[in-house]
Amino acid sequence: MKQFFYTLVTSVFCFVLAQPSFAQENLTDKQINLDLQENLVSTKTDKLSSNASQVGITDLEAALSEPFADSNSNLFNLDFITEADIEPTVTAQILPQELQYLPLNSTLISDEEIKEILIKYLENIAKKLAKYNYSPKYERGNELGNHIVMQGLINPKFLTPQDRVAFYIDDIPVDYNNLFILSSTELDRIQVSRIPQSSVVGKNSSAGVVNAISRQASSEPEVLFGASYGSYNSRELQFSLNDALIEDKLALRIAGVYKGRDGFIENIATDDKIGEKAQFAARGQLLWTPTSDWKISFNSYNSFINDGNPPFNKLNSSEPFEVDLDTEGYNKYNTNTQALKVGYQGKGFRATSITARRFSQQEFIFPSSRGATQTIDDLSLKLWTQELRLQSPETADNFQWLLGAYYESQDYTVDDARVDIPRLPKVRRFGDDSRQTYAVFGQVDYKPIEPLTLSAGLRYESSNVSLDSSYDLVNSDGSLSPIRPDVEDAKLSDNELIPSFGLKYQFSPNLIGYANISKGYKPGGLNYGADTEDTLEFQEEKTWSYVVGLQSIWLNGYLLAGLSFFHKDINDYQVLQFDENGVLGDINNIGLKATGVQFELQAKPAPGLDLIASIGYADGKYDNYINTETGIDLSDNQVPFLPQLTYNLAAQYRTNGGLYARAELRGYGLTYFDDDNTIKQEPYALVNARIGYEAEKYGIYLYANNLFDTRYLTSGYIFPVPDGTAEFGNPAMYGIQFKAKF
Repeated sequence: MKQFFYTLVTSVFCFVLAQPSFAQENLTDKQINLDLQENLVSTKTDKLSSNASQVGITDLEAALSEPFADSNSNLFNLDFITEADIEPTVTAQILPQELQYLPLNSTLISDEEIKEILIKYLENIAKKLAKYNYSPKYERGNELGNHIVMQGLINPKFLTPQDRVAFYIDDIPVDYNNLFILSSTELDRIQVSRIPQSSVVGKNSSAGVVNAISRQASSEPEVLFGASYGSYNSRELQFSLNDALIEDKLALRIAGVYKGRDGFIENIATDDKIGEKAQFAARGQLLWTPTSDWKISFNSYNSFINDGNPPFNKLNSSEPFEVDLDTEGYNKYNTNTQALKVGYQGKGFRATSITARRFSQQEFIFPSSRGATQTIDDLSLKLWTQELRLQSPETADNFQWLLGAYYESQDYTVDDARVDIPRLPKVRRFGDDSRQTYAVFGQVDYKPIEPLTLSAGLRYESSNVSLDSSYDLVNSDGSLSPIRPDVEDAKLSDNELIPSFGLKYQFSPNLIGYANISKGYKPGGLNYGADTEDTLEFQEEKTWSYVVGLQSIWLNGYLLAGLSFFHKDINDYQVLQFDENGVLGDINNIGLKATGVQFELQAKPAPGLDLIASIGYADGKYDNYINTETGIDLSDNQVPFLPQLTYNLAAQYRTNGGLYARAELRGYGLTYFDDDNTIKQEPYALVNARIGYEAEKYGIYLYANNLFDTRYLTSGYIFPVPDGTAEFGNPAMYGIQFKAKF
């Protein structure tokens, strides 16, 4: 029977890996008794004090180290503290699991919080962080245009070669679409760093890093299952299977998640409900540990999205979820990723190699009012990456080092992108953008005296890009007339030195101060959507980022607080421009400045009660920006998709008998959606709630998202002129959820 089980599971796993593409949550651990936890913290604190001079660690450093995210740990449980083998380096900037620390000016979302605040997809990270903003935006109907905002920098991938925010799954670099349908069953923790990263991992980013870490294959048999059902026939199924194929040597983990929902938008032209969603993802991992020094894993991630018409309407519509469309839109998106990760831990160094290949394909139709449509029949992205890292051993104390190299090959192809606006000529664009990136990087951390740690990093990056593209008028007989000469094998090369400097100072066992100065870099490129030959090329974007902050821990770990300030000075910011018809085309290079502050607080005032609060303010403005398409001066305008104020407030309570309740408030300040600052969303707040019962092996919950059915915009455009288009956030959603562990 066991052999049959292994054969079946292996067959399913291999089937998943072979497919090019495919169209809750883990039960929380037993309630930790607060009195026992207080005794534990007190005991650990005593041990910590007696050993601090030997291991160079304090309560705060321990609380900020990566073992804090252990899947069995509670938010304020310091049981992970050991007496001699922890040496976090909290000034370094980034996130690989092998580094075993949580960087400062970073946030770690543990598996407990993932389950409690229902983090299943990328947008829900915003439930935890102020100044991390997600807009579920369909740029031309394209999920590649979703907007992530981190510390004043927006993150559009469309038409540009690189994200400003780098996204990883298990240290594997991906573009952020692949995070949309990771299930909470499989998420072990999420690390978010809000400092430019260039010298610790391979993929460069000018705004920060999000690293989603999945549950790893192990020798322990495990079956996880989750299901939910709610408003608009929304349904979700999650599962995962884990077991050893060879005890303590070879383990297998497979998992999947399906999510679907009927449409809630009434199309009066057809008298149908539109906007349905269907999404499926599968993940597999084979983990081989031939000896204690080696860890080798093969990972595969596959997903399929088949969504109906996005929730667009006219900007000033009196009924947000009622449209009149002769053509219904859709968005189909497939992706598959394979990665080989090899880790070695020797006595004098550690080594990591990550080889990854990713393929994405998308097609969509984006209809709008007055019969205008934007269509792409085939958009594809082929990505190969290779990363090597050598670093000091875990036992290194006063001096730590890291050296690395990174290669990336990217082929981004847009086949037959069309814009059809009534009474205007139809146009067609094609683009094939190929890019190779080479980088070497390194960082050292040095502790000249016990309370002070200094860090310095340097990266050299070089990229070469080539482009074939066309921009044609579609004649009435279907023939094409070039609007500009076709571009054939155009080339561009960029290279840059990217430094970073940081320090951390231990003022007391409860208080750490830190500062960081980093250069951010986004390479230039060639724009397939350019209207003229003169606008084909756009320049490198360079950012200087300044961050200072304090992080503290009080009352034996029952109160955590953090305060940080940032300022970013950006030269040649790459901004996507709209023309007079509201259509994206050219990329302009302008100046931008962003300044902000963030405060975070977490407390446990009574047994079973947790209080969480964060608030952030950001001011981002353009500097010397004239839209070259329209001639309008946009200097001093606010950066779009950047709420000036964001805040999160949450309270949750658990009883020893298993009852659970949580309420959370997520607020947004004034937000503009266009460079002209004419389309905006006034301040608003959303309320979510969840109640349930939890036992050792299962849990059942009732939930409500957007409890008071607040109406709000998530994006807006001036296309088509003059009506404009708005995308509205989801209405109130209610449902029931069940999860189990075997």
